[in-house]
Formats: sequence, C-alpha cells, structure tokens
Amino acid sequence: MQNSQEIGQDIGIGIVGGGYMGKAHAAAMSAVGAVFETKLRPRLEMIAASSQASAQRYADAFGFARAASDWSELVNDPAVEAVVIASPQAFHREIAEAAFALGKPVFCEKPLGASIDDARAMVAAAEASGQPNMVGFNYIRTPASSYARQLIEEGVIGDVTWFRGEHTEDFLADPGLPANWRTEDDASGTLGDLAPHMINCALALLGPIESVMGDFETVHTSRGGVAVKNDDHAQMMCRFTRGTMGHLYFSRIATGRKMGYAYEIHGTKGAIRFDQEDQNALWLYKAEGPEAQRGFTKILTGPAHPNYLAFCQGPGHGTGYQDQIIIEARDFLTAIETGKAVWPTFKDGLAVSEVIEAIRASKANKTWAPVASS
Repeated sequence: MQNSQEIGQDIGIGIVGGGYMGKAHAAAMSAVGAVFETKLRPRLEMIAASSQASAQRYADAFGFARAASDWSELVNDPAVEAVVIASPQAFHREIAEAAFALGKPVFCEKPLGASIDDARAMVAAAEASGQPNMVGFNYIRTPASSYARQLIEEGVIGDVTWFRGEHTEDFLADPGLPANWRTEDDASGTLGDLAPHMINCALALLGPIESVMGDFETVHTSRGGVAVKNDDHAQMMCRFTRGTMGHLYFSRIATGRKMGYAYEIHGTKGAIRFDQEDQNALWLYKAEGPEAQRGFTKILTGPAHPNYLAFCQGPGHGTGYQDQIIIEARDFLTAIETGKAVWPTFKDGLAVSEVIEAIRASKANKTWAPVASS
C-alpha cells in the first residue's frame, strides 16, 4: 500500500473492539475518504469482539464485511491490511506484536500498553517491523489546539514561562455509584485513563518533560461494598526540558466538569487559554498596545485554522468529537500511503507512559523523579 498515487485505492481495515471507541473508529474510517479526499480509501473488512454474537452485531451496525470472536483471526486475515486496536489495554501488546510480525500497520488507542514494559515492547516491535504506527490521542487534534501549537512554535507568545494543564471529568464524582471496570486496575484509573491525554498535550505543546513531583489518591475507596483498586485523581509539578515550569491535574471526580481538557500557557509576549468544553474557541493574549486595551481575545476556529476546512467552510460553525477521530484516521492513512511516520507514533505514546511511571516513582519515594527517555 505504500507510496500509492491512485486516489480511491482501497485498504482493508480491521478493528479489534466494538465498543465506544470501536464505533468511533469505524465511523471515522467510513467518513475519512470523503472528508479529506484521501488517496487510500478504507474498506471495513472485519471487526472482532469478545463473542461471535456481539462481533456480528457490531459488523451489521457499523458496516463491516465480516465479524470474528477472536482478535487473532482478524490480525491473520490477508484481507485485513491495517489494524486498529480499540480493545482493553491488557490486550494491546499481544495484538500489536502479532500485527507487526505480519507486516501490518497498527493504530492503537491510548494508553499504549497496560504497563511501561508493555509500552516499551510495543515500540520495539513497531521499530523492528518498520510499519506505520500511531497512538490515539484525539483531543490534541482540535483545530484550536493545533493552532495553539502553531502559535507557540512561531513565537507569538514569546518564550514560554509556565504551563498549567488539566483533564477533569465527573463520571465517578458521585460516591454512591457502583464499582465497575474503571475501578479495577491501574490501567483504568485516572493515571491510566485521563492523565495520558493531558500529558500528551503538554508534550505536544512544550516538548519533553525532564522531571516530576507527583501524587495521587483514591478518594472513594469503596463503591457498593467493593474496594476501589485505582486512583480517583492525581497531580504533578514538572520541569520541562526547555526549562519551563508546569503543573498538571487529572480527575474523574471533579464535580461539574464534563470534558475539562484545559490548559493555560504563559509566555514573555503573551498567553494562551483553551478549554475542551468550548473546543471551537482559543483565547489569545498579546502583551502589546495600550494597557487599557489589552485583554484576552476569543478566536473562533474556522477555515484558516488547521484541519477545519475539510469539515466546514463557515468560520465559527465548529467541529466536534467525531471529527477529531476522522483527523486521526487521515493521519494514519497518510502514514501508510507515504511510508513516513506521522505524529504521534508508538514512541510518542511511550513518552507519555514514561511520565506516568515517573509520577508513580515520585509518590513512592516522596521526591522529584526524573523522566526516563527511551
């Protein structure tokens, strides 16, 4: 499939997992060809789930040609030319390694693996195979955040002096809610579930993190008489390799917050603010002009901003959650079509896992912890 020049050449897509993210990726693969006029056009070849009945139900609902109850059947099928992993984290490593061994490109939802060892093994397998690989960090792909990245790179706000980021939601804020799969293990706690998105954001906007001082806790230790086995919220101070100070907070019990993926960045010439609950707006402050006229300006995203025009020609009309997944699908197809890496690769996913590992080490040792660099 690499270096294809023919618009409309199809590629067989297999998705492991038919739940929330499986559906999102299926819908994205169905739409991406028309939205971005990609040279490769996805063909929904096979979907795998935990049983044949559920897999067939997903296949019928999402438009796949076939269904499988075993992910290995999907990965080994010759008609499946690229694999999307949207399964629980415990299966990410073995699915990815099997696909790479067969020379197939892989897109894997975050976090990269269920453990740091898994993540490192997956990067090794990806690099050994030479196949295109990407990790699913969709929120950073909004036109507003893509534009924020551009503004920072262009020096519009000067030298960055401070970063504050959060990913806060309230889906477990009510202590009366029963225990569920999200309360079972480290990979499903706040550090495994929400933290990767904002850490990825910080790395995308400011570059590598050198060291952290981290802490986390379980606020609601029991739900319906069942012990909660992972963290409810976490925070960290950090120092970026570029010298900038930062603070990040993550929570699934932040009462009132629905999609609090937000950041504020201060620089010597200005500042930027963003909140995913208003994802089509970016706030920009420039330290110029008369003091009486200074203030944050609300910028509504439009065709002049990255990745917007493919969806809509009207400024301020906005893009949504599913559009972020479609942008990911475009990037994955581009990596396959050109044979060139497109950010974020598995190695970028590992960088996020290494920051989380440093948070755990910092809490255990009650001191600043260096972030490993693979």
